[in-house]
Amino acid sequence: MYDKILLPTDMSAGVDSAIEHAVDAAERYDAELHILYVVDAEAYSSYPSDEYVHEFEGLESALEKAGRDAIEDIAESATEGGVETRTVVRHGVPHEEILAYMDEAAVGLAILGSKNRSGEYRRLLGSVAERVARMAERPVTIVKTPVDE
Repeated sequence: MYDKILLPTDMSAGVDSAIEHAVDAAERYDAELHILYVVDAEAYSSYPSDEYVHEFEGLESALEKAGRDAIEDIAESATEGGVETRTVVRHGVPHEEILAYMDEAAVGLAILGSKNRSGEYRRLLGSVAERVARMAERPVTIVKTPVDE
């Protein structure tokens, strides 16, 4: 049914259950698992370069390295389970990059993690997962994880 499944990750606790679901779906459908990390341009563009000092470079580089390490760990785990993987790091606005990647890679299903927060929090801030689900032209599964507020 699905040849390619997308698992975007932001390394938060809310994505752990989504990882399990995505690997399981990739196994069931014998699909390639695309693991995407988006370096949030808004996170690093709001800091002047002299405010954040990383041992090698600035915040953008540190975020990219952390994301790359996270997706490589997920890919290694999935590969051990017999799932073919592809890892991708992009820079930009997370929901926009996820949607663009879904189209570019002809992803059949996206599986996103989301923290199950209160209605007031969601009304004020929303979530990347909700934006993707609302704007995607392809199937999206949101795996919710409860969090303490």
